[in-house]
Amino acid sequence: MNLFNLCVFGKLVEETEGAFGTIFTYVICALGAAGVSVLLQPAIVRGAVSVSLGASGAIFGLFMVSVLARISWDPRRLLEGLILGWFVVRQVLSEAQAQVAGGLTIGGLQVGHLAHLGGALAGVLLVLALKSVPDPDAGGKA
Repeated sequence: MNLFNLCVFGKLVEETEGAFGTIFTYVICALGAAGVSVLLQPAIVRGAVSVSLGASGAIFGLFMVSVLARISWDPRRLLEGLILGWFVVRQVLSEAQAQVAGGLTIGGLQVGHLAHLGGALAGVLLVLALKSVPDPDAGGKA
């Protein structure tokens, strides 16, 4: 499922941000996911050391960036953003609910809901940070 979502949402981010922007976004969101996981998830779960491993946190960041990068007054992009946004909001709320409920286990391994939420947060913060940077093509216009 991660590979499918990476292909879909990675391509959507690539359409607006280019190949380098997609790689940069993925890495920043992966670091955000790992950081939140390390800071907020207990290191020891049921007597065993807990580690966070996987691409899904970074992919949640791509979810957020793919939606936020499409927000504009262009009707086509606005419609794409609304449709994608509905999917992303449902996914993020589902992750938050699962975390509050104690989490899910797949194949005996605990799902890193905090990492998913951390990746999504990193994506939002990245877009907000980059929107504050002046566009050199705009000739100094905001």
